[in-house]
Amino acid sequence: MKPQHMHLSGQCQVANDVISLVGDKWSVLVVSTLGNGRLRFGEIKRAVEGISQKMLTTTLRGLERDGYLTRTVYATVPPRVDYELTPLGTELLEPVSALGKWAIANHTRVLAARRAYDSRAD
Repeated sequence: MKPQHMHLSGQCQVANDVISLVGDKWSVLVVSTLGNGRLRFGEIKRAVEGISQKMLTTTLRGLERDGYLTRTVYATVPPRVDYELTPLGTELLEPVSALGKWAIANHTRVLAARRAYDSRAD
């Protein structure tokens, strides 16, 4: 499959606007985690290894703002908040999963390229 390149600056700006959030390390991991279904904040934090509470909050807000997930607050004591992918977020799982599979399949090639580059740079 030959890649198609966008040459119109307007299209590039549109693509960059969307990719800037969903291409973020934490956003990809949160979307992938929510692909398994609705979760509470603490469950997401435990599932996404290494993310701070502040970064998770920021990531969830960005994903909610862009329509990838919904946040549901229940009037209980203590308050319960659930996060779930929207249909748009569910659609995003396909390319995110494909990119993840590609990254895993090509990890050794990337590491070899880095080693080769670093050995020339010295």
